[in-house]
Amino acid sequence: MPEDINPWSNHRAVDTEKVFSEFGIEPIGPLVDRIPDPPAFFRRGIVVGHRDYDRIVDAMVHHTPFHVLSGFMPSGHPHLGHLLVMQEIVWHVQRGGCGYVAIADREAHAVRNISWEKCREYAAEYLRCLYALGFQGTTYAQSTNGVLKDLAFEAATRVNFSDLSAIYGFSQETGLAHAMSVITQVADILYPQVDAGPAPTIVPVGIDQDPHIRLTRDVAHKMRMFTVEQREGYVSVRSKNAPPEALNAIHRTYAGSKKYEGHVDIRGVALDAVKDRVRCIEREFGGYGFFTPSSTYHTFMPGLQGGKMSSSIPESSFGFDEPEKDIKKKVMSALTGGRVSLEEQTRLGGEPDRCPAFLLNLFFMVDDDAELEEIRRACLAGDLMCGACKKETFERVKEFLQEFHEKMDEVEHLVEV
Repeated sequence: MPEDINPWSNHRAVDTEKVFSEFGIEPIGPLVDRIPDPPAFFRRGIVVGHRDYDRIVDAMVHHTPFHVLSGFMPSGHPHLGHLLVMQEIVWHVQRGGCGYVAIADREAHAVRNISWEKCREYAAEYLRCLYALGFQGTTYAQSTNGVLKDLAFEAATRVNFSDLSAIYGFSQETGLAHAMSVITQVADILYPQVDAGPAPTIVPVGIDQDPHIRLTRDVAHKMRMFTVEQREGYVSVRSKNAPPEALNAIHRTYAGSKKYEGHVDIRGVALDAVKDRVRCIEREFGGYGFFTPSSTYHTFMPGLQGGKMSSSIPESSFGFDEPEKDIKKKVMSALTGGRVSLEEQTRLGGEPDRCPAFLLNLFFMVDDDAELEEIRRACLAGDLMCGACKKETFERVKEFLQEFHEKMDEVEHLVEV
C-alpha cells in the first residue's frame, strides 16, 4: 500500500488526484448543487470526493432513512484537527440521518498502545465535544459492544491476510491485534445497518482513511446472499451463498418469474423494487442485506505552522481545553501568506490560499461566505496586514471556544463511557 494513504501515519500529504484516479473516487462538485442548503465544507471545496454519495443526497431530498457513522481513536485530547468530521456527522444527523459514533479504543490500544483507562478518559472528551456541537444518536466503545464484536468476527471470515497486505501493506511483523482492529472498523461501518436496519450509510473521513472504506465495501458485498442485476428486459437475482429456501422465496414473490439453478429472472418489475424485496428476504433467512456504504473525503487543513496538523506537533494545532493564552500564542505566531516586508505586502498583496491563518477562517471560523470573501479580497489587495488579520482571527477563535465550552458544560450529563 502506498505510504501516503496509510490510515495510521501522521503524514497527511496525499496526492488527491492520484488517489482519486487509482481508486475510483468521484469528485463531489457535481452533487453539491443537489444538496439542500449545503454547509461551508461543501460550498468551499473542503469536502472534495465521494463514493456513492448520491444515495445520501437522494435520502435527504426525499426524506428516506439513512445512517451516518464515523469514529474517533482516543489516543489523545480532541483538537482542531477533529472538528471537521464532528461537524460533518452532526450536519448529516440534522438532515435526517440516524447518527452513530464509534470510539475506536481497540484501535488506540492495538496501534498506539494507549491504556484502557486513558482510552476512556479521552473518549469522554470526544463525546463532550460531539454533544456540544449538537450530536444526537448512538455512541459506543468498540471494546464493550458485544454485537459489534460478533459482527467483526463474521466479517473476518470474508477477509484474508493477502487482502490486508494488499490494502494496508501489512507484513509478517504486523501484530494480530492491529489486524483485528481493522476488522473491528469494518464492523463499525456496517454496525448501524445491524442495529437499526439496512439503509444507505455515509461515512465522512479524510482521504487517508479510504483503505478502511474500500475493505468494508468489499466485505459488505461478500456478506450479501444475492446480487441483483439489470439485464436486457429483465432483472436477474443471482445466488452467491443463499439457502435454497431463500431463492425459492424470491421465485414465489414474483408471479411469472423463471427460476433456474442459482438464479431467478424477473420481468416487469423495476430494479430498485426488486433490490428492496431481495434485501428483506435475505434478512428473513438470517442474512444482513447490507447497502454498500458510502463515503465523503475532505482535505486537510495545514498546521498553524504549515506542514501537517498533528497532535505530535503541539504548535500545529490547539486543543479545545487549552488555556486561552496558549491558543492566542499559537494563532498569533501562525505562518501566514504574507510578503517579506510591509512595503511588498502593500504593493503585491498577500497570498491567502497558502496561509494557515486564512484557512483557519475558511475551514471553521467564518461561516458567512461574503465575509470570508472580503477577508480574502483585502488580503490580496494589500489592504489587510497579517498582524491585523491574525488578531481578528484569534477573536473569532476566542468567541467560538467560549460558546463551545459553555455547551460542553451543558451536555456533560450526556457523556457515558
